[in-house]
Amino acid sequence: MLVTAIMACLILFALAILVINLSTSDLRVSSQNVGEKKAMSAAETGIHRMIQNFDPQNLAASAATSVQVDASNDPASVYTIHTPVTPTDGPVFLPMIGYSIGGGQTWGQRRFVVNVDGRNTAYDTRMTISTGVGYGPVEISTMYK
Repeated sequence: MLVTAIMACLILFALAILVINLSTSDLRVSSQNVGEKKAMSAAETGIHRMIQNFDPQNLAASAATSVQVDASNDPASVYTIHTPVTPTDGPVFLPMIGYSIGGGQTWGQRRFVVNVDGRNTAYDTRMTISTGVGYGPVEISTMYK
């Protein structure tokens, strides 16, 4: 009888450990999702800020390091904007079809690529967005051939 009672207690103890493990793993996954969303939001904020401050004549001025998204509400979310660069693949200039002032000139956009990192230090998460930026119209008749 004592052996049966001890076996029943062990089985109940094993079930309790299983339930605790499953519930804490769900909490970890949920916490990771929250952190990833905060990091993605920080990276998106960085992209918007980069577009506002983009200067094709001074690419380094578009860069920023560890800028807080909202210091009062979420000080753990920060973004870093890397310096925009000319793409290594594909054309540097893209023609703008139908955009012509006349005189045989070709107009287009100049392409740049920029990486923006979003981080949330409270959840230890990071997201990187690599995006293209077009600047124009610029006259590319002499450059695009």
